[in-house]
Amino acid sequence: KRMETGNYTMVTEFIILGLTEDPTLCSIFFVVFLGIYVITILGNTSIIVLIRRSPQLHTPMYLFLSHLAFVDIGYSTSVTPVMIVSFLRERTTIPVAGCIAQLGSDVIFGTAECFLLAAMAYDRYVAICSPLLYSTHMSPTVCIILLVASYLGGIMNASSLTSCLLSLTFCGPNTINHFFCDLPPLVKLSCTHIYIAEISPAISAGSIIVITLFTISVSYLYILHSILRMRSTEGRHKAFSTCTSHLTAVTLFYGTVTFVYVIPKSSHSPDHIKVVSVFYTVVIPMLNPLIYSLRNKEVKEAMKKLMVK
Repeated sequence: KRMETGNYTMVTEFIILGLTEDPTLCSIFFVVFLGIYVITILGNTSIIVLIRRSPQLHTPMYLFLSHLAFVDIGYSTSVTPVMIVSFLRERTTIPVAGCIAQLGSDVIFGTAECFLLAAMAYDRYVAICSPLLYSTHMSPTVCIILLVASYLGGIMNASSLTSCLLSLTFCGPNTINHFFCDLPPLVKLSCTHIYIAEISPAISAGSIIVITLFTISVSYLYILHSILRMRSTEGRHKAFSTCTSHLTAVTLFYGTVTFVYVIPKSSHSPDHIKVVSVFYTVVIPMLNPLIYSLRNKEVKEAMKKLMVK
């Protein structure tokens, strides 16, 4: 569309279509997602409190887990409350600045989650493949560097995506066919089609997924090699059991994120993307505390001790 610069109107807010317009489904979804959100906040907060209060959990692995829980709270909070409110209203609007803020916080926490999952894989690799060097390789300084790098990576990725958004102008339709301000539907709505705005977020998100997945894969190849060389079945089982919860979390998160951001868009309908997005932004942050606590003996023991206290 060509528009004269003199008399086109700038968009000041976006209308978010949400998951459904069916009133019955809206009331069901309101209850379901409110429940999920409450469980997410309670589950992740209790993981953080448990790790802080239990001296036996003051190890690098659980330090990363407490930050993963914090990131999950942030990730879920950047998306879920707006979605829950949208089930109660006929029309959900969000100002342009609010939209950019929502996308920014979503990207910060989502990217930090990728880096934290990679740091946790490296931690397991050192623990299983070089147990004697564990205290030097995973010293407090190394842990702090890995944590700072995770959050910095998130902030840098978010600033590259939001600067992309700020370079676009919105003057036409302002209806987002999604339940939050995600970049692909926003780029579609802009009336300045800047090629770089479509390509640079894909490069940025793609490279983060590739780098972190590569780190995780290499770590697990070494871990698998070490486990297979172990003589005792008990040792193998113990080594593998410390990795299963992390592997589950990695598979769920990367599987869904790759579907939305890496595989070409033309192959999915907007509804498919919505369903998968619900999974990684809303459901996974709720599942992570369950995955790590139900499969983990140390966490269960720490819980018992705290309960007794």
